[in-house]
Formats: sequence, C-alpha cells, structure tokens
Amino acid sequence: MSNTKIGIVGAGIQGVCNALFLQKKNYEVHLFDREEPGSAASYGNAGHFSPYASVPLNRPDILTDVPAMLISSTGPLALKWNYVPKMIPWFFKLIKNCTTKKMMHTAKYMHQILDLALPAYDELFDEIDLDGLVKKNGIMYVWTKKNIASRELEIKIRDQLGVEQQLITPKEISDLEPNLKKFYHGGVFYPNARHTINPRKVLLKLFDLFLKKGGKFKKINVENIIFNGDTPIIKTTNEKIIFDKVIVACGAFSKKLTDNLNEKIPLDTERGYHVHFKNCDHLLSRPVIFSNRGFGITPMEQGLRVVGTVEFGGLDNPLSKSRVKNLINNAKYMLGDLPEHEDEWLGFRPTLPDFLPVMGPSKNHKNIYYCFGHHHLGWTLGPISGKIVSGMIANENTNLDLKPYSSLRFS
Repeated sequence: MSNTKIGIVGAGIQGVCNALFLQKKNYEVHLFDREEPGSAASYGNAGHFSPYASVPLNRPDILTDVPAMLISSTGPLALKWNYVPKMIPWFFKLIKNCTTKKMMHTAKYMHQILDLALPAYDELFDEIDLDGLVKKNGIMYVWTKKNIASRELEIKIRDQLGVEQQLITPKEISDLEPNLKKFYHGGVFYPNARHTINPRKVLLKLFDLFLKKGGKFKKINVENIIFNGDTPIIKTTNEKIIFDKVIVACGAFSKKLTDNLNEKIPLDTERGYHVHFKNCDHLLSRPVIFSNRGFGITPMEQGLRVVGTVEFGGLDNPLSKSRVKNLINNAKYMLGDLPEHEDEWLGFRPTLPDFLPVMGPSKNHKNIYYCFGHHHLGWTLGPISGKIVSGMIANENTNLDLKPYSSLRFS
C-alpha cells in the first residue's frame, strides 16, 4: 500500500467511487460523512444509468419556458420564494450560460464523460455480486406535441454527438409499456441505458468492497479543512486528522467547505423529490420519463418510484407538499389508478450554472481536490468521476480534456 494517505469528505456515490479507484492505485483511503453511506441522494435518486443525457438545461429556449413552468401546477419547476434573494446571483450566471455556444460546450464535455460512464461502472461491478440489482432494459422518454421544438433540439444534439437513440411511435411505446395510458404522441428509446431496482443496495455493495480492501470510514461531521503549510487537516467535531491529500465530494454540502477554502464556486442545489407506489413495479419494465412535465417513474424493489421536479429552495427549507402532490398527480396521469403513496422524500442535486461538474485540484490548495456538481447525473457519473480524479492525483494522463471541469473557470 502507498504511503500516501487520502481523506474524502462524502460517502455517497462520488466519494465511494473516488475511494475505490484510489484503492486500485494502492492509496490509503479514509471516508468521512455525517450520515451512513447510501442515506442521501445516493438512496433517493431515480436509479438511472443515463449515458445519453448530455443535453444540458442551460439552453436558450429554457428562458422563455421558465414563466410557464412556474405557473403550471403540473410543471417541473418551482421556487421557494424565501430563497429567491439568495438565488439571484446564481440565476444571472445561468442566464449568461443559456446561449447556443455555451449549451453546446456543456453538451460536448458532458458527452465526453458520459460516454465512459458505463465502462467505469463495469470495472467496479466486476468486483461485486450485483444480485440482479441492475437491469439492462433501456430507458424510454415520451412526450406530447406541446413544446415539440424542445424535444427536437435534444434529439438533434444527441445525434450530432453520436448518442445511440431510437425515435419511437405511439404503437412502439404501447408495445414496450402497455400499461401506460395513451396520452403520448411520440418518444425516444435509449437501448444502452440501465437502471437499478435499489440504488442504496448498489451503493452499499460498493461501500462494502471499499471496506474489504482496507478502507476506513468515520460517521462524523467534517467542520472544516485546515492546513499545516500545504498539508491538509480534516477537522471533525472532535478531532483533527492529517492527510496528504483531501477530496471534497459531499454533493450539495460541498459549498461550505469550498467557501472556507476561499474559493467562491457558485454551487447551488436543485431540490428533487420522490414517492413510492408499493407493489406496483410490475406495471413498467423500465424507467419512463414524461418529457413535457419533467418527471419519471422507475420500477424498483420498493414499488414504482416517481421522481422529479426541480425546486430551487436551498438546503434548509422543508419539503413542499405541493411538489409531492405534483408527482402523485403526474403518476396517475400516466398510469391511471394507483394505491396510496408512501415514502415522501426530498434530496439535493448539486448544480453549477453551466451544468458541468467540478473535478480537479483546488485553485488555492494543491493538495485539495474537488468532485461535485454533477446535478441530475451524479449517480450515472460516480465511477467515471472517481476514475478521473484518482488519475489526476496519481499524475496519470487520462487522454481527456479536463480543463472544462476545473474550478478555475469561475475565477
């Protein structure tokens, strides 16, 4: 084992995958999290492995769509109005990124890593017994004729990037998912996409692999990262631990640490929700996303998991019952009568205004590395992000253009 000791703040999919790829390079790795692994976004996500999802939200057409989205009770977007003053600087940065040129820049560099996402997962999956937790049935999107230009734009960009996709007719949709109500006019099928029927179990299998390889985990809050010269020290609630290098990979909670490191990265959070309809997973064979309303349904062990909405409201506001109701109503719109829902859940997607993640060294501290800001794609991008950041730490040539993911872009 290498004498290099690395601390990682965050034991979700990003932190655990960083740890596993570092262990492949024989580093000593310690994980820290205030929660048990698999209890936050790595539990409550949609369970999608989405290598096709390179088209970002910073699109020119999104600016004209926002007012209607906010007004609509069935729409995908919501605001906690008490959070608006804090969001204003972030929104202005988003607007600056909503040009065709910047949208295509984001799409290009999301595609660069998404194209490698499933092979990176398979490197890790080869070392564990998945017990049937991952299904290779593809993922399907459906839509109505409303706002069809947005759908056409997404298809065009993915075609340009070489994404494998199949436009499907209403009959083909019905053949694939006969239990869907016939509200749709068309759709697209991504045959290479996968889903898991239990994200938490997958994460815990990867975490157990980390422990078996000699990794250490402490369930404790990391209050700060301090320094002795260039040497980073993780300061927890009750101790200080010296490391050679530290990775900040705690999702939406990363901003407090980066602010303390005097690096003003414009990280905010998209609040996402899920509910379950128990014993209904037989109704669908794969995840189905209704593009017009920005939500999806995934068949899981707990039943049908209905996921979605983008709510800007920070980390401290309570769960919005209106967003939960939105998910329930949309699910019934797609599938008809469903039993009483269970498990109202709120989680946080860490998002930058250009919709690219931050991966790489800190601007101010050469022994601090970042791996966060993957917005809706944190689950998909966990292993490839870990592979990239571990390669940076080992000074390996990744043969990728990594500059677009650097925090220096915000300087």
